[in-house]
Amino acid sequence: MKCAAGRFLILPAILLFSCATQPAVRQNNPQSPAPVAAPAGSDIPKTPPQIGGTPPPIGSAVPPPLPSGAAAAEIRVLVYSGIPSSLLKALALIRDNNLSNGEFGRTMNAVIVYMLQRLYPGVQGQFPTASPPQNAIYTKILLGVDKGVYTAPPPNGDYLECLLPFFALIKGAEAVDENPARLLTSLPDLEKAVALYPNGVAPRYFIGFVYEKTGRFTEARAAYSDALALSKECYPASLGLARLMAGEGRYQDAAQTLLDALMVFPDNMNIKRQLAITYYEMKDWSSADGAIAEIVEKDSKDGDFILMYARTLIEREQFTRSQRQLDAYALINANNPNYLFLRARIQAEGFHNRDAALGYLRALRNAPAIGEEALVYMAELLLESDKQEEQAEGKTILAGLLDKENPSLAVVELAVIDAIRRKTWEEARPYIRRLLDERRSSADLMNAYTIEHGLNNNASALVYARELFQKEPSNIEATLVYISALIDTGRIAEAASLIDARISAAPAGSVKSSYYYLRSRTRSGDESRLNDLRSSLFEYPRNLQSLITMFEYYHKQGDRRALYYLKQALAIDPDNPRLKRYEKEYSN
Repeated sequence: MKCAAGRFLILPAILLFSCATQPAVRQNNPQSPAPVAAPAGSDIPKTPPQIGGTPPPIGSAVPPPLPSGAAAAEIRVLVYSGIPSSLLKALALIRDNNLSNGEFGRTMNAVIVYMLQRLYPGVQGQFPTASPPQNAIYTKILLGVDKGVYTAPPPNGDYLECLLPFFALIKGAEAVDENPARLLTSLPDLEKAVALYPNGVAPRYFIGFVYEKTGRFTEARAAYSDALALSKECYPASLGLARLMAGEGRYQDAAQTLLDALMVFPDNMNIKRQLAITYYEMKDWSSADGAIAEIVEKDSKDGDFILMYARTLIEREQFTRSQRQLDAYALINANNPNYLFLRARIQAEGFHNRDAALGYLRALRNAPAIGEEALVYMAELLLESDKQEEQAEGKTILAGLLDKENPSLAVVELAVIDAIRRKTWEEARPYIRRLLDERRSSADLMNAYTIEHGLNNNASALVYARELFQKEPSNIEATLVYISALIDTGRIAEAASLIDARISAAPAGSVKSSYYYLRSRTRSGDESRLNDLRSSLFEYPRNLQSLITMFEYYHKQGDRRALYYLKQALAIDPDNPRLKRYEKEYSN
């Protein structure tokens, strides 16, 4: 999401000072000029910076007449500093010293307003009308910028001559020209600007931008950090640094960098927008909810953020609120593939209407911009279907996704889930290996356990179950799987000890039923085993494992009660291979 800088129509101009007349900067730690009163709605940092230092050498172009006194020198230092509060102070000095109508004041007003609008679009205020001398060097540079022309500075050019041309290469947070060579040619000029005035934040930020866009991320991080070390007010450097962190997957660090920037500019929407994007990308749906809601509230026509908000609400299972956002987006573009995908998710997850969801997804499938996420979602819905034709359609989509070079982990995960569902364990193995090598999430460990258990590789299954349990010891499913793996490998005492420690606190229903079933597997006597199985079915009558075990016990005894448990189990899982072989025997 990009924030376009405001267009400055009357461009600034002209060199500031003569080589012959350089006013002295106030010495002995002089007081900074009085701060500008914040206009209504402005975004001015709370703490003004300390400005000082010796001004840089002056270039060779002919400057406007220089007003006498120290005000002009202080204005120049403030402008070179390049941070919002300094630029606003410089505007106040020009106004308060009645310099607005002279060539120097007109020039500096124009340069300041241009820098504020292009570098800091989030800083709002009532800026003076720019009317720079049209034949001045800065005017010519910025007229060129407006046409996308980079005006190279002369060999003895001054700080602004080295800095201002770069605006031709940047628009918001994007490069105007994607050719990295054009950006790299500007580096010597920007480095010269740093040498001329080391306390200026703008050239350091621009250097970071060049390195970021040309893939030299280490150098970009250093340059952005240098700019922020000079002043936390250089929030474009915070945005750049946060982008780099997010690109490395360091979302928490990126969010903290943006929160630090908001401490200086609490109302800056550019920072808030990027923070909202960061929360969204890191899947922190709770934080993303409030952050994105604020953006949408201020701009109800921002389609990208409306879709982000709808997705966030779906992830939080707030389907009615999400539907309202999609209703609003339909007025913008009802054919957007992401919009159709989110509509499908609401139907499938919110209203459990697979047919309606598939209707949206089939309309989306032929769209040229359909994303992989939507295709994976559609394939998963189809593969779960009871209809053979839909399963075949899902297999066709999955095969197409797997046929691509280096399919994504989301595609590989779906292949694992599909193979597990079909109990084709060997087919699943190469896919689960890749997931374990590249991601090794809790879901991957659970699937790895399921595959090895399905292959009767109990020792391997225990390895994955133990790793999962150690990773999430409070997770109920992980605990139950680990207990089951212990029993399968003959570690009965260890399993029984873990069951006894947890069964009393287990929630009633299916969870406690599972604990009773597992405890029945640790018992040595029939009566105690049957008591645990009965307790299991009392807690949850549809516990399939308990039903099958009860059936097998009574079948072995020749007891007619076996038929009752067989019917209950077949009603739950009519294709269960453990039961199918008994179906004919008991059919009469």
